[in-house]
Amino acid sequence: MGLYFPFADYWWFYVGFSFFVVVLLLVDLGIFHRHTEKVSFKDSLVWSIIWISMALIFNWLFYQYALDRFASNPRLLAIPGFDPAGAAKQVGLEFLTGFVVEKTLAIDNIFIFAVVFSYFAIPAHLQRKILFFGILGALIFRALFIGLGSFIMGIHWVGIFFGVLLILTGIKMFFAPEKPIEPEKNPVIRVIKKLIPVTPSMEGGKFFIRKNGVLFATPLFVALIFLELTDIVFAIDSVPAIFALTKEPLIVFTSNIFAILGLRSLYFLMAGSLERFHLIKYGLAMILIFVGAKMAYLNELFGGKFPISWSMGIIGAILGTTIILSLVVTPKPHKV
Repeated sequence: MGLYFPFADYWWFYVGFSFFVVVLLLVDLGIFHRHTEKVSFKDSLVWSIIWISMALIFNWLFYQYALDRFASNPRLLAIPGFDPAGAAKQVGLEFLTGFVVEKTLAIDNIFIFAVVFSYFAIPAHLQRKILFFGILGALIFRALFIGLGSFIMGIHWVGIFFGVLLILTGIKMFFAPEKPIEPEKNPVIRVIKKLIPVTPSMEGGKFFIRKNGVLFATPLFVALIFLELTDIVFAIDSVPAIFALTKEPLIVFTSNIFAILGLRSLYFLMAGSLERFHLIKYGLAMILIFVGAKMAYLNELFGGKFPISWSMGIIGAILGTTIILSLVVTPKPHKV
């Protein structure tokens, strides 16, 4: 039957949505948080609610648009057994499930934020700036990955390959012991330090400075590059995970972007209590295994599409259970 929202017909939406997202980020940083030295818990909570509410409002509007479009499209109505209301509900649930999955997988990013900020000694008032540019870069890379994925994920063996990759990644995450993150061992960071000298301390929030005619990078820039690199690694898992839930690149793009938009507020909201969610990695691992199984096997088993309502229920149950257990079960003390 093809895609409901082919790029050739909806290129204008991608452009308009991207422009809308950039405006939101600029308004967030340039107006509401322009003079904020430190993001408070209350401020983070309010903005987290705002970002999630915007995603849910978009979800509702998207459902209404799909319902209207499907009910008035002669090509779709000519398909025997086509149900406009059912199809609109399907794409609406696909967006919501994709948003939840990406938001859940993004928790890994939040743990990375905390480690990197601690390692590079990024002060609280500069964390907001680096997260802004980090998330802006993440949006660009995700758009590129999704564009590439829309071409290759339709190939049957590619879908199976990424499904197996997600399963293996989930198994590794579940059983592998946690290892400390060591940015200084990252090959790209090593190359940067060889190409350009790095100042030993922050320089008033600048990424680059000149001293005696020599250009220096600051630790703020190195930390930003490291965050971008880790997000690219995460995108290799998260983008195929959403393609396991929907074949519509437009849904993958919008759900992915909305999930990333609230990352900055979510980080400041959770920054002081990350250790409480010590079991969340097991939930993330099980979600990766599940969506990998969908991509590699379950979709075919169910005639090409595993029920999206079942997916939403399974993912929600896994996430809710691991969060509750994290709050109830006392974490084991770290061995010294």
